[in-house]
Amino acid sequence: MAQLTTLWMSLLTLFLPTPGVISTTFTIINKCDYTVWPGIQSSAGIASLSTTGFVLQKDESKTITAPASWGGRFWGRTHCSQDSTGKFACVTADCSSGKVECAGNNALPPATLAEFKLDGYGGLDFFYVSLVDGYNLPMLVVPQGGKGQNCTSIGCVSDLNESCPSELKVTSTAGGGESVACKSACAALDLDQYCCRGAYGTSDTCKPSTYSQIFKTACPRAYSYAYDDKTSTFTCGSSPDYTITFCPTPNTRATPSAVMNSTKMGSVLPQGRGPVPPSMPNPRTHLSAPPGS
Repeated sequence: MAQLTTLWMSLLTLFLPTPGVISTTFTIINKCDYTVWPGIQSSAGIASLSTTGFVLQKDESKTITAPASWGGRFWGRTHCSQDSTGKFACVTADCSSGKVECAGNNALPPATLAEFKLDGYGGLDFFYVSLVDGYNLPMLVVPQGGKGQNCTSIGCVSDLNESCPSELKVTSTAGGGESVACKSACAALDLDQYCCRGAYGTSDTCKPSTYSQIFKTACPRAYSYAYDDKTSTFTCGSSPDYTITFCPTPNTRATPSAVMNSTKMGSVLPQGRGPVPPSMPNPRTHLSAPPGS
């Protein structure tokens, strides 16, 4: 009888979930009319994923698995090439690794960023799309199977390169000066009121600028400046998977009904904290983080 019980318990464990093996899949899709080289950086203290950079031709996709509690960012590099010495570099969002793999390096601004902290406070996934470091291409993030009224598609699907103010515009030396990215006001003008530093280093003193409002009007579900918290950070329960699409079709957009407000966020976050949970990449630190940080 004892042997039978032991055998039964052994068989039962085969069908029980094993702690620590829960994972999330990210499917990255390129719908742009040009090649995109996605980059991935894990947050400080978190191991890198199976890849930190790769290439996607038009209409190609790649699925990547991340462990529970992973945190980090995704972005898309554009206008990339390899020189005669074999060094790889991109005109926008380059990670300065000299290779397709970013190997832990961050994106050089301007870059549209999708940031995640899986299984954060209260067991929720926290995620947002950030234009704090500027913009280089449209991006849409769609949760697959999550729960919660703030679990919704987000991102920036407008082409800000077309409407970018001239003082923020980044142009390519090839192709007749094509606009390829749009800098943040902080990066372009380096003034405290745009960078939320010095006397402007708090949410009370750093307010939306004319420039950040251009970003916010075009992309209301994305961070437009460092303290743009209330309408820009979203959460999902039940550990969904995520689809990240570069250049989604024109009729696809971030869901307009899921605007997050401070009252809702206060119900799921520790007292006194803002919406960015511990160990999640923070919009207020992007510009101070050099490549490789």
